Amino acid sequence: MWVRTVRNVILGVQKNYSTKIGVVGVPLEEGQNKVGVADGPAAIRKGGLIEGIKAIHEEIDVQDYGDVSYTPLVDNIHVPNMKKYANVAACNQEVSKTVEKVLRDHRTCLTLGGDHSIGIGTVDGHIKAKKENVCILWVDAHADLNTNKTSASGNIHGMPLALLAKELADYWPYLPGMDWQKPIVSIRNVAYIGLRSVDSYERLIIEQFGITAYGMEDVENHGVQNVVNMALEKIDPNRTRSIHLSFDIDSLDALEAPSTGTAVRGGLTLREGIHLVEQVYKTGRLGAMDLVEVNPALGSAEDVKKTVEAAIHLLLAACGYSRRGITPKDSDYVPIQTFPS
Repeated sequence: MWVRTVRNVILGVQKNYSTKIGVVGVPLEEGQNKVGVADGPAAIRKGGLIEGIKAIHEEIDVQDYGDVSYTPLVDNIHVPNMKKYANVAACNQEVSKTVEKVLRDHRTCLTLGGDHSIGIGTVDGHIKAKKENVCILWVDAHADLNTNKTSASGNIHGMPLALLAKELADYWPYLPGMDWQKPIVSIRNVAYIGLRSVDSYERLIIEQFGITAYGMEDVENHGVQNVVNMALEKIDPNRTRSIHLSFDIDSLDALEAPSTGTAVRGGLTLREGIHLVEQVYKTGRLGAMDLVEVNPALGSAEDVKKTVEAAIHLLLAACGYSRRGITPKDSDYVPIQTFPS
């Protein structure tokens, strides 16, 4: 047994993985205006996500809950400057129910987008399952903090955090068909990492409410590990909250993940992104992760392959995959050296 332990130390292999994982697909693209992002969940599954999770360790129990389906709200429901509102509202209600179910099944929930408007439902379901004891790490090039009055595009994928934050509840009109969702997340429990394209109104809100926000300049100055630690210290100082990690693939540099709708140069490297997820996983408090905005309709076949592979690397890190190698079975252990007694 002692030799096995030594071998583990030498190889850097640890028993470090979540044993129960639930995967949910949300093929929604109505939160923005580029066709193809609804195919993100299928592309990630086809790329080998489920097989990759199972390969981490034989004890891992992964269940694919399939794709969320929904019936749009009645056609006459309309909210000014919120495009395809009826679809987004109806879909997110079902997303919330599904994420809540996965978490109540005592599984870490991995949600595959779809555009980032699905964050409304994933966070809402997480909050309901954990009785509001949730903090949010929003990894994104964009702040997604616009309201329907401030958005230049009317695309709802730029609004989810503004819909979730209780401090911004008075900034919204009545939203028909959204009574299931209450803005009860305190903005003090939200932290951004990777920002580099923030609207002037969003910047004003971040400063006015003192939202924890680390842009790419902060990542460069402090390193991604320190930034993650500082962010979590701000939003979960007592280390008791379930962490919701909402990861937009456009937080990565466009060279790392080109097949996404709002790519911005100067972002995280894939190595930084993986390390970020690993750090969150190692807290033992990761409850749910979204991976959104992979669009297989954009770019060349090689671009799509690179983006899907990046997404899978990030998701595997959320399941405890170690870049030092897959944990060997006990039967695989072979003494590499004998030691004097």
